[in-house]
Amino acid sequence: MTALLAKSALVADAANKCAPGLPANFCHHHSENTCVGGNGLFCAGWAVDNFDRYVGPFFRQLEIAAVSVAIGFAIALAVALFSHRRRFLIPPLLGITGVLYTLPSVAFFFLLLPITGLGFWTAAIPLSAYTLQIIYRNAVAGLDNVPADAKDAGRGMGMSDSDLLFKVELPLATPEIVAGLRIAIVSTVAIATLASLAGAGGLGVPLFQQIQFKTNIIMVGVLAVAMALTLDLIVLVVQRFLTPWMRAGAS
Repeated sequence: MTALLAKSALVADAANKCAPGLPANFCHHHSENTCVGGNGLFCAGWAVDNFDRYVGPFFRQLEIAAVSVAIGFAIALAVALFSHRRRFLIPPLLGITGVLYTLPSVAFFFLLLPITGLGFWTAAIPLSAYTLQIIYRNAVAGLDNVPADAKDAGRGMGMSDSDLLFKVELPLATPEIVAGLRIAIVSTVAIATLASLAGAGGLGVPLFQQIQFKTNIIMVGVLAVAMALTLDLIVLVVQRFLTPWMRAGAS
């Protein structure tokens, strides 16, 4: 029976002039196109005609990545601000976030399945956890690198520790904090492709539907890169508005 089904599949592939293993819908009306039939490196005609199959997964992955990074950023920054005046907390917090960062993503997904089930949060929770190490480390480094002269000037103006933190130290640490955020965004967008394994959707869905088809792989890769670059550009624009003194210095 198995041999008969395999033979039928090969016959169907041959009838549609698809490369072995590709379903008929991948050839679509390009069945006579040698690029699709031969599983060429990149079949532009097929990519244009089938672009709609990636739109929904693209925005789903964007949602997963954006929510995960936002949650991770909020947690990491809050913990960094809290531990800034309590230096004894920094080593253990770096250790904890480091352990979370080293957990394999697929294993993390499956560990959460009995608790959260298949869906959005089974992917978002691990992805948020992965951002903590990167953002927290950069936030701590940024706060530590604030010039002593700037802090002394703030104290000379009568600022409290809280005012000094939020009006002097945090603004001056913004470039390093944003640098960590940018790294976290790129890595999260990349890992979010595996969110489909957690039942959350994303670009991993069309990728794993036909991972043998080269054009399909390239389309997913290009869209993931475009997503990461777009989010990175948005963060850079926001940083530019948050640090007007850097614009003045550059000019």
